[in-house]
Amino acid sequence: MIIVHGTFPVKIEVRDDALELMRQMAKASQEEEGCISYEFYVGLTDPNTLLLFQEWESVDALQGHFETDHMEEFLKLLPGVLDGQVVSRRYEVKVSNDVFEAGDFDPEPVHIEEEREKIIH
Repeated sequence: MIIVHGTFPVKIEVRDDALELMRQMAKASQEEEGCISYEFYVGLTDPNTLLLFQEWESVDALQGHFETDHMEEFLKLLPGVLDGQVVSRRYEVKVSNDVFEAGDFDPEPVHIEEEREKIIH
């Protein structure tokens, strides 16, 4: 699974337009094959920063998303509502097929003493 997180600072004077643009993008993207979720959220500390969280079944599904007509339209309109740089991060999540029984784990924390080099900033 691929997870993408992005932040979009939007101009106060066109915030409603930005919200509508994001709604349209989310709706179109959610209908794509391989899309698990695609949602925009309003930041609690800054309501003019919109947060995007997307989940895709694979890198190929995400790549296909970048090649859609609605992505092209979104990227064309996006600069008109932005008030700064978009920042995004992509994460790949791998699921392990290992299955553990409840007794497989030691509930007591293990403390390991080892010498480490100090890092000075």
